[in-house]
Amino acid sequence: MMRRLAGLLTLILLLLPLCGPQFAQAQAAPGATADSSAGWRQALDTWREQREREISAPDGWLTLTGLEWLKPGINTFGSAAGNSIQIHAQAPDRMGMLTVTGTAVQLLSPAGGFPAGMLVDGKPPREGPLRASDVKPSTITWHALTLVVLPRGDRYVLRIKDADSPARASFHGLHWYAPDANYRVTARWIPYKPRQIEPISTVIGTVLNMTAPGVAEFMLNGKVALLEPVLEGGDAGKLFFILRDTTSTTTTYGGGRFLTTGLPDHGLDQPGSLTLDFNELYNPPCAYTAYATCPLPPQKNRLPLAIEAGEQRYER
Repeated sequence: MMRRLAGLLTLILLLLPLCGPQFAQAQAAPGATADSSAGWRQALDTWREQREREISAPDGWLTLTGLEWLKPGINTFGSAAGNSIQIHAQAPDRMGMLTVTGTAVQLLSPAGGFPAGMLVDGKPPREGPLRASDVKPSTITWHALTLVVLPRGDRYVLRIKDADSPARASFHGLHWYAPDANYRVTARWIPYKPRQIEPISTVIGTVLNMTAPGVAEFMLNGKVALLEPVLEGGDAGKLFFILRDTTSTTTTYGGGRFLTTGLPDHGLDQPGSLTLDFNELYNPPCAYTAYATCPLPPQKNRLPLAIEAGEQRYER
């Protein structure tokens, strides 16, 4: 018996060096999971802080104080009451004229010339055509004011931002649900073949025809759900989800929320997976200003479940 016990002890001693590393690694796994969770939480906190900086920036959505439709022909603009577009902020009485002819928009000077301190794309203004586009439009500035002409449907609008706006001055932070890892899910990516064009309605009654490359299927709170994103920035860009859930009637913005993600792991045109972190749901610009032209969630993205994660309603 003693001889048998001695042999067994010898065998155990011989096996310990082989078992040791694996055993230590198994014990370290919970620590690695904790490190991963801490990294996710830190990244989320950083993202939310950046979100608050963007909202309260000198050119953020809290500075948007006007959105004026341009009519065909001449549109005068400035702070004086006689202008076609009266700017309700500190500004020169007469800043200039915007002329609309078909698809062309030109800037002309008022009587007496452009006001001192006015710039176009960072340079002294000159009469001539403006870039009226959602991508790098011509920018007119005067001290705290920023004006751009943008296409909306088959018309143009003048968007007015004021870095000294009361809304920006009174900003006191955003409101969030507490971070919850249960709202970070892996979704199955189901590509459309061919891709579809999704008509997205906006709050001003226009329609945006956007490319929908597929649908994300996931489980949340014990229910299977589908969300259809549209593309931002082409095949090398990002997926943009415009959605609404049942919290929109209580704690979150009534017009829905946005979520931006990377592309699926096998690309847009192959089945795969992607991560949806609903802790990064954020409000559209319309939550902060009445002058934004936000897209609305399509019917298929109006979920019959509550997503108690991400940004809550903004309280002025």
